[in-house]
Amino acid sequence: MDFKEIIAKEISKITNVNKNELIKYIEIPPNADLGDYAFPCFSLAKELKKSPMAIAEELKSKLSFDKEISKIEIAAGYLNFFVDKKIFIYNVLSKINEKQDKYGSSQIGKGKNIIVEYSSPNIAKPMHMGHLRNNTIGGALYKIYEFLGYSVTGVNFLGDWGINFAKIMAGYSMWKDEYTFTEDSLEPIVNIYVRFTELEEQDPKYTEDARKWHLKLEAGDEEAIKLWQWIKEISLKEAKKVYKLLNCKFDSYNGEAFYNDKMDAIVQELKDKKLLIESQGAQVVDLSEYNMPPCIILTSSGTTLYATRDLASLKYRKETYNFDKALYIVASEQQLHFKQLFKVFELMGYTDYAKNCEHIYYGLILDSQGKKMSTRKGTTWSLLDLLNEGIEKAKTIIEEKGTDIKDKDTLASQIGIGAIIFNNLQNSKIKDVVFDWDSVLNFQGETGPYVQYSYVRTRSILNKIDSIPDFEKIDCGLLIEKEAVEVIKLLGRFEDIVLNAADKNEPSLIARFLIDLSQVFSNFYNEHHVLTDNKEIQDARVILTLYTGMVLKIGMSLLGIEAPEKM
Repeated sequence: MDFKEIIAKEISKITNVNKNELIKYIEIPPNADLGDYAFPCFSLAKELKKSPMAIAEELKSKLSFDKEISKIEIAAGYLNFFVDKKIFIYNVLSKINEKQDKYGSSQIGKGKNIIVEYSSPNIAKPMHMGHLRNNTIGGALYKIYEFLGYSVTGVNFLGDWGINFAKIMAGYSMWKDEYTFTEDSLEPIVNIYVRFTELEEQDPKYTEDARKWHLKLEAGDEEAIKLWQWIKEISLKEAKKVYKLLNCKFDSYNGEAFYNDKMDAIVQELKDKKLLIESQGAQVVDLSEYNMPPCIILTSSGTTLYATRDLASLKYRKETYNFDKALYIVASEQQLHFKQLFKVFELMGYTDYAKNCEHIYYGLILDSQGKKMSTRKGTTWSLLDLLNEGIEKAKTIIEEKGTDIKDKDTLASQIGIGAIIFNNLQNSKIKDVVFDWDSVLNFQGETGPYVQYSYVRTRSILNKIDSIPDFEKIDCGLLIEKEAVEVIKLLGRFEDIVLNAADKNEPSLIARFLIDLSQVFSNFYNEHHVLTDNKEIQDARVILTLYTGMVLKIGMSLLGIEAPEKM
């Protein structure tokens, strides 16, 4: 039984507004005293040319339901619906029973293609803490959209071309015998780059050496290309260690270099469509009509820029993936760049694709004093080092608690990495994140370890019984206590939470839901013994415990967090 469907259907009969449109407006009130479902009448005020209160009064007087809706009340322009509790409880739990670990998923995205571009580090440089938000937000959105039936392509648009490579090549050619190189360490390459750039500041000869190698690379010189591929390969191995820990998934690693042979065609297309004009020797697209500075396509020396490359990649993705939506998970500093990019793509005639492109930006990571972390000032960490430190700190906590768990390394990884991911996703993406180990690894606060512990608690209870009862044989009416109903109401909201997280590209909605569910289940657990002498009551509470754990695990997996079986 779909209560939203029932309510929307009856409102549609009275208002003649499409039922599917009405369903979008129906909410679940945050306060149980306000009902189980609420319809905001102001959503129809313009269409019906009436005040919200007048609409609410009319609907209340005309709506007619069977026994599933027990009461209707009006509050501040909202029409609040109270459903029959026993029907509601059975409805929620039976849906979870039916879908099991697919509960909350849907086929709303079936037949639709979505691109999620995220991470996109510069090759030959280790990722630092500033990449953490990008990877966690992008990784979560990938999983959320996939869960909703979309065909998702994760794109890692690598910064794998340019003068920085030439500096490393020049330095390598001079000092390769002074370093020990291995297949999985980026450190000697980074050291060569740092050494070269320091010397370059003192002697222009080094800059000239770098230019020569850059020309060789641009010309496709065999030695330069081979060296470039080697640097890229080692860099990717380093990056993939991070991706494995953070549960990030990519389907394409086509970086800047991939589009080298595709930019001439973009420039020609812009010329053919009369979008390019000359400005101070450069070739630009004039965007003054849209209150933006010109988008530079070619510099006065004839070289291409990020905008040229991004246009080439956008057209390639249109032709290759025929995307219905393209998300760019990139820091807020690039807002103007993406506004220009999408507008130019629209002016090129790709309006439908341009309007489905979105720049997803995010706040900074701050230290425990609320200050911005800076690579130059030495106040930030290598991302891989940070993740490994989280694992070690979690292991120390595990050992201090004296747990008898055998595989402490796996548990430490689950807790340490889960804590870092959750800390990054628990608040709105545009808000800054404070990173403090004491808060991140707190088992009592609104943290990843707290959610994981709540899941483990459900598993601990279930491990004490011989077998899980058959859902069809339990009496859902025995879960009528206030604390149990609060848990069930939250479980019933999970489908909407996942949909809203995708609609707003906001993984924090799922993170906050997990905290809320953990807290209401804790209230239920503290007030009512799951294991009792009354078999019928125990069976009902066991099912509630099982499904709470199931939804906690699903929610964590959508954020990239693993659910330990023991803690």
